[in-house]
Amino acid sequence: MLYNATNPILSGDKWGYIMISGSYILFSLVAALFALAFAMILTKRVLKADPGNAEMQKISNATREGAMTYLKRQYMAIIYFTIFMIMVLTIIGPETVIAFALGAGLSAFAGFIGLNIATKANVRTAEGARQGLNKGLRIAFSSGAVMGLSVVGLGLLGLSIMFIFLSAAFDNDLEQVTTVIAGFGLGASSIALFARVGGGIFTKAADVGADLVGKVEAGIPEDDPRNPATIADNVGDNVGDVAGMGADLYESYVGSIIASMALGYVAFRHGDLPIEAILLPMVIAAVGIFSSIIGTFFVRTGERADQSELLLALRKGIYLSAVLVTVFSLLAVFFILGEAHIPVFGAIFAGLVAGIIIGISTEYYTSDTYTPTRELARTSQTGAGPTIINGLSIGMKSTMFPMITVGAAILTAYYFAGLYGIAISAVGMLSTLGITLATDAYGPVADNAGGIAEMAHMDKSVRKRTDALDSLGNTTAATGKGFAIGSAALTALALTVAYMDAAGITDISLTDPSVIVGLFLGGMLSFIFCAMTMQAVGRAASEIVEEVRRQFREIKGLMEGTAEPDYARCVDISTKSALREMILPGLTAVVVPVVVGLLLGPYALGGLLIGALVTGFLMAVMMANAGGAWDNAKKYIEVGHYGGKGSMPHKAAVVGDTVGDPFKDTSGPSLNILLKLMSIVSLVFAAFIVQNTIAG
Repeated sequence: MLYNATNPILSGDKWGYIMISGSYILFSLVAALFALAFAMILTKRVLKADPGNAEMQKISNATREGAMTYLKRQYMAIIYFTIFMIMVLTIIGPETVIAFALGAGLSAFAGFIGLNIATKANVRTAEGARQGLNKGLRIAFSSGAVMGLSVVGLGLLGLSIMFIFLSAAFDNDLEQVTTVIAGFGLGASSIALFARVGGGIFTKAADVGADLVGKVEAGIPEDDPRNPATIADNVGDNVGDVAGMGADLYESYVGSIIASMALGYVAFRHGDLPIEAILLPMVIAAVGIFSSIIGTFFVRTGERADQSELLLALRKGIYLSAVLVTVFSLLAVFFILGEAHIPVFGAIFAGLVAGIIIGISTEYYTSDTYTPTRELARTSQTGAGPTIINGLSIGMKSTMFPMITVGAAILTAYYFAGLYGIAISAVGMLSTLGITLATDAYGPVADNAGGIAEMAHMDKSVRKRTDALDSLGNTTAATGKGFAIGSAALTALALTVAYMDAAGITDISLTDPSVIVGLFLGGMLSFIFCAMTMQAVGRAASEIVEEVRRQFREIKGLMEGTAEPDYARCVDISTKSALREMILPGLTAVVVPVVVGLLLGPYALGGLLIGALVTGFLMAVMMANAGGAWDNAKKYIEVGHYGGKGSMPHKAAVVGDTVGDPFKDTSGPSLNILLKLMSIVSLVFAAFIVQNTIAG
């Protein structure tokens, strides 16, 4: 150990620590830059692919234009919030302001990169699917890998730069460095929540409106060019499931590292771990980047692959990356912390295994390869009501294994490395994010490719291939959400512990009335947040439904195919609704923790964070898995089971899917951001709350 644990700040071999920490930071910087460089190579590879004929490019360009217009307007709206937060954070200090601004800026940039490549890859995936299934998979997956590697690259790059800057600003006072760097996470989380909520509202309003009027009322196929909401639906796939998801997992990634750094300092201060424990999370993230890049080379499949073979193709890459991370992490712990602290590896491994188990559990409940989704499809023969009831029950049952898994991971990680172990287990879970996010982000690209194939009247074999990729994308997207939710639980818990340490709270008593009130408020908050986001989707979808009905009614020749719909009107409605509706949920996550802390005290705030964590985690899992099951049950019918497209079971499944859409793509994934954002707001404002609480 380089420092004396009884006097940690700048005692002992200061310059020896600076030299060693510099080598770890340099390694992290190299890994981050390598990820971004490889993402650029993949981008060039995707753009070299054939973009198809003029009609295909016209449809793709309309989607791209709508997506970029929305993103610009969303970022303009978020700028006002960012300025407000910068003004508030001046009471904490200029370094926190800088950290917040960098975290927010890189989060927005990650979303832009993902959206940019996705809107260019969709038409190329459609053309690739014309040539063969493997060609379409490789293009779509490569675009997803650009998103995944950009997220981890920018996240690790930003944290490395902030650590260097803060170490210089505070003369290597690690207590201040690990506290102020939380501002970087606050910036990332703030942007992520608005991006996820706003994008989720946009995409699901358009999706629900297009499905209810197009498939159910008009009886026309999905992505039929006569449907006025089709372009808005395609735009929504990109702004919600790509840009929103990218910002979401970006903040999950940096949040887990920040929590580990904060608790690494606490463990060092108590004499439990050497000072290098603060930088170990960044090294683990770095080896995860290299492992993910290697894994991408093993994702390929045959031309006649079914769902199980496609899933195996993606699993090969993910599992190989996980094995490599396991080996590299063991070596990193041995060389960085020393042989005496090898048990820390047990905590990392626990998180990595927990992530895989949650992914398998999610796959079981959402893939049409297994019983739950097939049974849900069978239930649709009896109507929409039983379909919705059965889907809800699947979502509720699906919470058991993730909860047990996360509980086991927490106990195992704590056994091996205490509270620090819980935090770094989340880093282990997200260490392969570069490739797991790639398998998630490729789904919307495949979905858009299917829309282009339908609207451009391509051969039916092309749509069959894109549907196979899209259906797999629903499963991998649900798996990605499982990773995000599981890591959110571990990260939020670690951030809550870091908040308690910053606030001087040694333990929380359930006999304290303020703690009990905080628990109830936190438990309630998850439900209120979901209610706000679900209502927002409902209101926006209603506007889309009315507009689509109006166009079918008033535009002569539309149903006959002799007139073109007004696509731009639906895009504009979704854009305005999303930007309007995202404000209140976003502000709630930032304002409520500070208000509760100031009015009821730091102990009540601790109770609020724990209460929100329990209900939020369960609701997020339930919503993500129920939504995934509804979606894939619909697609299972569409390939020919129980009457196929246009049948009564299909219409019932479509109704179920419209309920599941905001579940899995708006409210559910937004909850994991809510948990971490409230925790990191509490950590950043801990000292201010302790000094100014009214209850005290």
